[in-house]
Amino acid sequence: MTEQTKTLYIVVCAAGPAPDVGILVGMAQEEGWTVQVIATPAAVGFIDVDALEKQTGRPVRHTHREPGQPRSPKADAIIIAPATFNTINKLANGIADNYALDVVNEAIGIGIPVAILPFVNSAYAARLPFQWSVKGLRKEGVQVLIGPEFFEPHDPGNGKKNRENFPWKKVLESHSSVTL
Repeated sequence: MTEQTKTLYIVVCAAGPAPDVGILVGMAQEEGWTVQVIATPAAVGFIDVDALEKQTGRPVRHTHREPGQPRSPKADAIIIAPATFNTINKLANGIADNYALDVVNEAIGIGIPVAILPFVNSAYAARLPFQWSVKGLRKEGVQVLIGPEFFEPHDPGNGKKNRENFPWKKVLESHSSVTL
């Protein structure tokens, strides 16, 4: 009998903590997840693609595959961290203008558990479109981890402390109930 593993897609956006996403990858692997990293186009410049590919043993995906290229394993759960204002708003409105958004939009539609850990400042968080997006995503069953127990938006221009204390473990815990 072969050992089954759970597959976690980690979608990384172009936000302050993005260079540290390997921390989340490592935590997930310690809990037995097979990890597939997917980056938004802007995030590719924030992350060390080679290091993440070595860590996961899988290519970091940021574009649709070419015909004949192997598919990624199917996701059992998805985490978007750090998630930007832009990605959250696009996702809530069903916009799939890049590979990462395409994958997550479909996953929500078929009921794959999705958790979002934002990295936004207080000015963005105060915007009504953002608040509507968070509310809409939650209505669809998406966990948006913003608030005192998860991520608290920082003042504009002061994200460094939030980057250093980004709650990677909290978002992983949100998927602890996902089983094979």
